[in-house]
Amino acid sequence: MKRIALFVLTNIAILAMISLIAQLTGLNAWLAERGGNLGALLVLAALFGFGGSLISLAISKWMAVRSLGVQVIGEPRSGGEHWLLETVRSLAHGAGVGMPQVGIFPSPQPNAFATGASRDHALVAVSSGLLNLMNQSEIEAVLGHELTHVANGDMVTLALIQGVMNTFVMFLSWIVGNIVDRSILRDNAGRGIGYLATVWLTQIVLGILAMLLVMWFSRWREFRADAGGARLAGRERMIAALERLRGAQDAPLPGQMHAFGISGGEGRAWARLFMSHPPLEQRIAALRAAPE
Repeated sequence: MKRIALFVLTNIAILAMISLIAQLTGLNAWLAERGGNLGALLVLAALFGFGGSLISLAISKWMAVRSLGVQVIGEPRSGGEHWLLETVRSLAHGAGVGMPQVGIFPSPQPNAFATGASRDHALVAVSSGLLNLMNQSEIEAVLGHELTHVANGDMVTLALIQGVMNTFVMFLSWIVGNIVDRSILRDNAGRGIGYLATVWLTQIVLGILAMLLVMWFSRWREFRADAGGARLAGRERMIAALERLRGAQDAPLPGQMHAFGISGGEGRAWARLFMSHPPLEQRIAALRAAPE
């Protein structure tokens, strides 16, 4: 969940910075004056939209390491680190991807993530809490789940989907801003406060709708990664790992984790639409129902 939250928040920050620069330099006004040229407007929206998303993807590994305090394992300093490296190496070979960097980050809660812009240059990290809570077979299943994300190119796909969403959010907000400014407020210069306010409001509303689609994709890919983890490490091991995670959620979560919704589907039904992971009960049920 943290990996997705960092990606989305970084993407939002980049888009906000681009939007601010466009306003300060007068680019928004220039675009408003040329609102009739929808083709050019769409191209510019795509440049901005995909630009923010691809920058977020490019720095995702760096952001994860810096934000979570990941200690990347170079030379293993213990038997546990040596086992972790060799297990990832074996699973990466089974998944058909290059050996990723492997790291551990400090957190009392069981957690893991994989990130990176390439299948062969990824980072897989686990929390100290996960290493303390799970046995080796369960950890292997979690690592298989994360390496399936890498093999499926999920971060790249997420970046492309986010880029498409960004493009249409910006494009439609500019169009709506022009309509309000010219047709309703009668400001043909396209520079009025009505235009700016409408663009910002429309971006917020459409951004929320776009987030619903992105989170739906994220939940769908979790089922796929569970299936991949079961294939690489064994279905019963994957189920046991998810059961262990479900049991760990009975304890209160730190505020930072709770803000990211790492509880995995707890709360009201509408809130689950904004979560990147399905409830653990659904994931376990899907694995049990899968054919042998």
